[in-house]
Amino acid sequence: MSTRRLLADRRARRYLTGQTLSLVGDSSMWLACGIWVKELTGSNSAAGLTFLFFTAPALLAPLAGMLADRLPRRRLLVVANLAGAVILLPLLAVDGPGQVGLIYAVMFLYGCLNLVIAPAQSALLVGLLPVDLLPDANALLRTVRESLRLLAPLAGAGLYTWFGGAAVAVLDMATFVAAAALLLSLRVPDPTPEHPARTAGVLRHWVGETSAGLRHLTGHPLLRRVVLASVVLALVLGFGESTGYAVVERGLGRGPEFLGVLQAAQGVGAVLGGLGSAAAIRRFGEVRIAAAAFLCWATGATLAAVPVLGVVLAGRVCSGAGLTVMAIALLTLLQRSAPERLQGRVYAGFEVATTVPQTVSIGLGAYLIGVLDYRAVLLTEAAVVVLAALLLLRAAPLAAGETAVPTTGTPVPAGETVARSAS
Repeated sequence: MSTRRLLADRRARRYLTGQTLSLVGDSSMWLACGIWVKELTGSNSAAGLTFLFFTAPALLAPLAGMLADRLPRRRLLVVANLAGAVILLPLLAVDGPGQVGLIYAVMFLYGCLNLVIAPAQSALLVGLLPVDLLPDANALLRTVRESLRLLAPLAGAGLYTWFGGAAVAVLDMATFVAAAALLLSLRVPDPTPEHPARTAGVLRHWVGETSAGLRHLTGHPLLRRVVLASVVLALVLGFGESTGYAVVERGLGRGPEFLGVLQAAQGVGAVLGGLGSAAAIRRFGEVRIAAAAFLCWATGATLAAVPVLGVVLAGRVCSGAGLTVMAIALLTLLQRSAPERLQGRVYAGFEVATTVPQTVSIGLGAYLIGVLDYRAVLLTEAAVVVLAALLLLRAAPLAAGETAVPTTGTPVPAGETVARSAS
């Protein structure tokens, strides 16, 4: 019923359609650029660097969150989407190995753009919908994203094979323009947020503004515990980047290309998890559902240690469902628990708090897989995730007593604690 209400809202339909188009372009472009660099250079390392350049701007997320809270969000997204189309233009000039640096530069700017778009999209959604429809919107978007991860990369790779990288760039440019047009057609209040009075020097003012989201997360009793549990999870989440290959080669005795089958199974689990998450969140709450999703991920890691194809595939389905449901539950909790003036910075602060340990875990996982049996690494991952789930469950009583935070409020001056707004 809630999903019907969501799709019956004309503004919600336009917003969701724009997001879907953007996801189609992003999913196709990322894989195509890696293939493009590989074909131009013949180097796997050079191809892998495309992802590094895309993720490199991650630490700038607090600045992007501040933009989402200081500028009219709909107009910011319109400009950002149009800028995305312009950023991709240089790819039309790539015709040999000498232009690989151009691809890297575009991917870096693409990563910066993504940092701006993500918190602004989340914040705009909070202003667009009533609180009770946020789980449905987040679940629908995440389900579409996971579905596209199964289909769009194949489409992007096929388009690249038939017409070249420039064709994929043109497709992505078209999705950016279409998303901007749909956002322009939205009839939604888009006021310019009030700027707090400067009460300190320029540097202190900017530090106070950009760190407001992190201060809210650490000052809010519930969110502080949720962030702690999420950081513990993130410390092992990146192990999957290395254990996947070991499961395929050492456990199942297959070639590395068989990892695609496991990824497809994980994608199926992600779609299934997304379909049922909104109803589960409404019934049990975000915190309990996120904890259950953590345990689902731990189950997937444990099953992956069993060298039997059917068991490993079942584990991948569990992992996919767990990852998707936890993302939906935690995003909904952040949106519901942050005041309107801090929506962008709280989103960005959470991203930084979890992305940094996850990046560290990728390197740690790569080291451990070289010195330990892959099953030991998987079981260690599962144990740490169970610990994270238990930490999250300890926060459930706090969540039970919470009410939704209003989406309007008086700006908090820079440098002043925002914890009091949640007390």
